[in-house]
Parts: sequence; structure tokens; C-alpha cells
Amino acid sequence: MAELYNTPNLDELEKGPWPSFVTGLKKLATDNHAGAEMVRDVLGTLETSYVTKKGYWKGGTVGVIGYGGGIIPRFNELKDENGDYKFPASGEFHTLRIMPPAGNHYTSQLLRDMCDMFVDNGGSGLIALHGQSGDIMLQGATEETTQTIFNTFNDYGFDLGGAGPAVRTGMSCVGAARCEMSNTNEQAIMRTMVNAFLDDMHRPALPYKMKFKVSGCANDCMNSIQRADFSIIGTWRDDIKVNQDAWKKMVADKGRAYVVDNITSRCPTNAMTLNDDDSIAIDNSNCVKCMHCLNATSPLTHKYIDDVSEGAILATGDDKGVTISIGGKRTLKIGDLFGTTIIPFMKIDNEDDLEELEDLGGEVIDFFAENALEHERTGEMIERIGIANFLEGIGVEIDPNMINSTRTSPYVRMDKWEEESIKWFDRKAEANA
Repeated sequence: MAELYNTPNLDELEKGPWPSFVTGLKKLATDNHAGAEMVRDVLGTLETSYVTKKGYWKGGTVGVIGYGGGIIPRFNELKDENGDYKFPASGEFHTLRIMPPAGNHYTSQLLRDMCDMFVDNGGSGLIALHGQSGDIMLQGATEETTQTIFNTFNDYGFDLGGAGPAVRTGMSCVGAARCEMSNTNEQAIMRTMVNAFLDDMHRPALPYKMKFKVSGCANDCMNSIQRADFSIIGTWRDDIKVNQDAWKKMVADKGRAYVVDNITSRCPTNAMTLNDDDSIAIDNSNCVKCMHCLNATSPLTHKYIDDVSEGAILATGDDKGVTISIGGKRTLKIGDLFGTTIIPFMKIDNEDDLEELEDLGGEVIDFFAENALEHERTGEMIERIGIANFLEGIGVEIDPNMINSTRTSPYVRMDKWEEESIKWFDRKAEANA
């Protein structure tokens, strides 16, 4: 095995208390596997970039049979004065995006097998889990080894995720599998949406990317409201369940000042009142399901409740469903956008409900495909054409209940809202006539 290149600039990144990606790359570069030379030359390329302040990677076209996306090509442009690669083993460093299981469930043996499958087929060994893309990122393959690596993972049951102007790899939180805050079956929703639009993921034909994300509650561990074109967030519409005995034990133990300072006074709509007898009163009609009070009391449940079957100190209601928001994204043509709520509450209890959600997803994708400009996200398209036109295009009637007021929503588009509200009241009057 050849020695590592002299990398004084990269060595600086190994200093300090935090783990460094440079250390990991150096280990891969000196381990005994077929892709070690590739990683060694990647380190050389990266060191050169730190010296010259230039990037040397360009895109291109690399794929596997039957797929139009899922591979991110990277070709090295760093050459010497004779036009030869300065670091030839890193002339290609392509990334395979592999779709993870819904909820990101793995066994330790599966993770070990994935590492072995990658390096045994000529990969660099550099794997990233999962980032905002949601994918398992197998970073470092050549055009020759890309197909072999994919075939091995595909035989194991994995498929490519999305890349390019396509439906991207979806993400769902661990949810009901182990989280007490879950309000829906996140994995079933994610598999439904991915399976329904798999062709749009593997064969890019959209103006730009389209992403689904599913979070089981408003904690939104998947960052769907900021990052997903189609955000599905679990919620409930009845009252928060309260174990008053456990609550009083908590107040007695922690003290009224602690409870007021850390729980009740931090309710964004002042919907919580600590009574004189240390019980809690919640104005559920004013609750915006922000999850703060549940988050603050959940870790204390076992301390004040002997039998876990009795529930938590505070718990989500029983009438559960999802809220659907459209248009979340990071900065591109315009600034960051939060998703705009278009369905305040939808029940997801059975196959028919999942089919209704799938139909809505299809309407959004079709409208986006026909009306968005090239390299324009869904949120940017809505900014350009207006929310009323978008809702009309996907067959969703504007409902004043989409928001209570601007006070309860950090981001909402209200173009032509008054006119649409009048239409809604007219429809309601006709239905009751």
C-alpha cells in the first residue's frame, strides 16, 4: 500500500475535540481493500483544493441499466501539465443513492453487510447515512463498478433513490415503531407514496426535484416543513390527555416555579393554566399542537407514573390524523420557504385513506410537472402563480379553516383569501339549503 500524500492543510482539520472526516478518509486510504487507492487520491485532490482554493469535480452522465437517475457522477478535472490525471485513482468518484427502509430501521448485521458489499465490489468504503436527502450515500465508485455495486445491493433488497429533476427519496421518522409522540403510521404512508411514484423517481421527467417527508408529530424530526415539497405531519384534533395525579406529583416535586417557567409559560398561545390545587387546565380550542408541553413532561413520566400502561403525564389525543403542507424548501431561486398548509386534517386509518393521500400526491406532481419552470421547486412555483391558482389546479377547495389566524401560523400565503373565503361560505350555504 502506497503512503499517504503530504496533506498539511487537511491535517489541520483533525485538530480539536471533534471527530474529523479527514481521519476517516485516511483510515479508508490505508485499509487493505480495492478502493483504498481511490480514497488516497481523493485526499490528494482535496489537499490541492485547499491550496489553490479551487474545486476540481465536475458532473457528467453515469447510470445503471433501466434507471435514469439515482447516481451522482463526479469526474476529477485536476490534471498535470501533460494533461494526465494528477491523481489518477480518483479520476471517477461517483455516488450511488440507495433508498433506506422507511423509518431508517437497520440491524447491526445489515449495516456490516452493507459496508462489506460496497468495498468488496470496488467501492471506496465511504458511506453517509442519511443527511437531508434521506439516502444511503455510497460515495466513491467508478463507472465500471457502479453497476456491480447496484446489482449486489438490489439483490439484497435495496433500490436506488432519487436524483436529478425527479421525485426524490422520501423520509419518514421512526414514529410509531418506538416514539410515544406518533400520531399516524409513518412507515405505511412513506411506503405508499414511494411505491406510487417510483417511476417518477427512477426516470427523471420533472422540472426539478419533488420530495415527500413524513413526521409523526409537530416535532417534525424529518424537517419536512422546511425541506419537503409535500410535507405530511401527524397531529390530533381532540383534547390533550392529562394524568392529573401524575401532573400534581410533578408539581410537588419540581415546584410551581419550575413548572410555570419551563412548561406553562412557554405555551405559544397561553393555552395552559396551573390551577391553585396544582392541577392543569388546557384550553384545547387554542392549542396549536406545538408539542412543547408533551416534550417537557414525557421524560418525567416514569418518575411519577408507576404503571406505564396508565399513559404519560400529558399525551396526544385519540382522534389522530395528518396535516399536509406544500412548498417547503431551502434557498434556490428565492429564499427559504416553509410549507403552506393545504389540508389541516386528514384521517389515515385504512387503505382508502392512504389511497386518497396517494391521489392528492399525484395531483400535486402532475400540476408541478405541467406548470413549474425549469429548476423551480413547488414552493417557488406557488410564489409565482399564487396559492389560489395552485389549489384550484390540484382540486383542493380553499377553506378558511386552513388557518385560524396569522397568529397561529408562522408562514401562510393569503393571496385572494377574502374572495376564496366568500366562495367557501357560499358553498356551505348551498350545502345546508
